[in-house]
Amino acid sequence: MRMVQAIVTPERLDAVTSRLAEAEIYRMTVSEVHGVSAVEGLALSEVSPEPMVRIEVGVNDSFFEAAVRAIEEGGVDRGRIFSWELHDVIRIRTGETGPDAI
Repeated sequence: MRMVQAIVTPERLDAVTSRLAEAEIYRMTVSEVHGVSAVEGLALSEVSPEPMVRIEVGVNDSFFEAAVRAIEEGGVDRGRIFSWELHDVIRIRTGETGPDAI
């Protein structure tokens, strides 16, 4: 199981979520965030935060490559994709754990 987190520009959200749906990935968390990049010669306090969107998707291993590909094919021109291994997942409503909970 893996967690995939993408930080993309707001205008790419619809394209990315559509591509994820085409890959049969429907459950995700979407958050409005602000990104700040260090600019050489300027203090971080002098740089304006840029509005971005964070998309988080927990996937079973067999869906990992499809999730990353869907995000890339969503036309992401700026941003980042992060991933890390999930040791366990628990669905609160049903008590399911592991891959069944995703």
